[in-house]
Amino acid sequence: MTLNGWLQILVFAVVVLAITKPVGLYVLRVYDGSLRWLAPVERVIYRLCGVDPEEDQHWTRYAAGLLLFSAASLLVTYVVLRLQGHLPLNPFHRVAVTDRQAFETAASFTTNTNWQSYAGETVMSYLSQMTQLAFHNFTSAATGVAAAVALARGIARRSAGRIGNFWVDLVRGTLYLFLPLSFILALLFVQQGVIQNFHPYVTATTLEGAKQVLAMGPVASQEAIKQLGTNGGGFFNANAAHPFENPTPWTNFLSMLAIFVVPAGLTYTFGRMVRNQKHGWALWAAMFVLFAAGVTTAYWAEARGNPMHAARGVDVVASATNPGGNMEGKEVRFGIANSALYATVTTDASCGAVNSMHDSFTPLGGMVPLVNIQLGELIFGGVGSGLYGMLVMAILTVFIAGLMVGRTPEYLGKKIQSREVRMAMLYVLIFPAVILLFTAASAVLPAGLKGLNNNGPHGLSEILYAFTSVTGNNGSAFAGLTGTTYYYNTMLGLGTLFGRFAMMVPVLALAGFLSERKVVPASAGTFPVTSPLFVTLLIGVILIVGALTFFPALSLGPVVEHLLMGAGRLF
Repeated sequence: MTLNGWLQILVFAVVVLAITKPVGLYVLRVYDGSLRWLAPVERVIYRLCGVDPEEDQHWTRYAAGLLLFSAASLLVTYVVLRLQGHLPLNPFHRVAVTDRQAFETAASFTTNTNWQSYAGETVMSYLSQMTQLAFHNFTSAATGVAAAVALARGIARRSAGRIGNFWVDLVRGTLYLFLPLSFILALLFVQQGVIQNFHPYVTATTLEGAKQVLAMGPVASQEAIKQLGTNGGGFFNANAAHPFENPTPWTNFLSMLAIFVVPAGLTYTFGRMVRNQKHGWALWAAMFVLFAAGVTTAYWAEARGNPMHAARGVDVVASATNPGGNMEGKEVRFGIANSALYATVTTDASCGAVNSMHDSFTPLGGMVPLVNIQLGELIFGGVGSGLYGMLVMAILTVFIAGLMVGRTPEYLGKKIQSREVRMAMLYVLIFPAVILLFTAASAVLPAGLKGLNNNGPHGLSEILYAFTSVTGNNGSAFAGLTGTTYYYNTMLGLGTLFGRFAMMVPVLALAGFLSERKVVPASAGTFPVTSPLFVTLLIGVILIVGALTFFPALSLGPVVEHLLMGAGRLF
């Protein structure tokens, strides 16, 4: 670890803090309807789609609209990928995507996961990248924010289950939030050297005289929304480690900032919507503490490196354990600090973009991204999903606090009763159930074991990471797992769908139930949700839920691998 590395992490944290309020205010104006500079475009879209923008929907109608839109767009993407070879904007003559991979890809991008079991530059045409994958990057992000805003309305309102209009939230999030920000960020990326063209692939001759094919394409435009929408799917197989996607330290910094910008701002937006700004900052503080703990652990583990190398005299440059740290799977231009920071940021949010290979991290360094996702990806989290995940945990926290003092729990003036607790617990239980059941099946079934490239605890970590990633709608991977089989294409595709919609529906139900509650005045027994005590208890609930659920699996994977590494064994 170096002072320079810590300063870079500190600068990033300060910038995230600085942009939280202005971004939060802008997001608030997007969803309260005060931004009208694209009103004519809005009206045309509503008219073409037969939408009544004045309708205030019951939560069941809101959820139905969200599910129907997602199902229809998934089907369209599947069809386009299957017909890719017959469609235009295909200068390199890419053939149709196989049925199982088309399903997995369509499900993955619809759910904001962007898990890719293929190399984008060798499988997808320009048309598929731009009209399907990038389209989902916008709409899946807008859908996630819509669900979070709906929950915020449910907490703030008294409207018999009415939580807004899904179609209006979808359109406004796309038009006013993600399109303008993506346009600005794409221009900054192009200025820094990210490519943006429609050229055929270029054949170059290396210094050794070998021929190499360099993929071209509209990269900057997709890279921008990939980060801002916490999508993560790269144009290239190497993702943000590829110099055409992430060529400079500035693009690396902007990419990480883009991942956090909307999730961080949403905490401020929520505080304004519920008229309790201090509570919004309390949520931000809980997220930041968990982020700081994760990046500190990852940086320490990677800078410490593998003690076996130092013992054998390898990589001896300057540290007590392993002087050079662990540079395996990392880009020299980013180094250990920015690789550890990027890995933490991308798994704190449900992004999944990577500038280094998590499979090559040390056991404890690789456990940080894994644990980040397993905590529910609510450490700032995905756009929308991070906020509503943290709000579910906040509701559980005040419920536990209420039980401690023997009073009916209240959250921001709303009594938390059996219906709300059932929805919150359903949200909490679905996530680990899908991960652990799918991981257990894959660890014993021949079809699951067939995809492993590593044995022992690292092989288990690869399977666990894969299902954690897709269920958490993250999309990053321990890339040693062969995911291009019928088994994994199917199981991972199903994991993305369960992880998105089986958890989003309870959130919308919770929003509807809370909107029906009357606001009760605060009393001496009301648990304050703006104090350091609340932040501490909230963090404790998050860690306890995660530890109780996943510690046995983690102890068999990265923990035992770390102990065996100290004893001189690798896998």
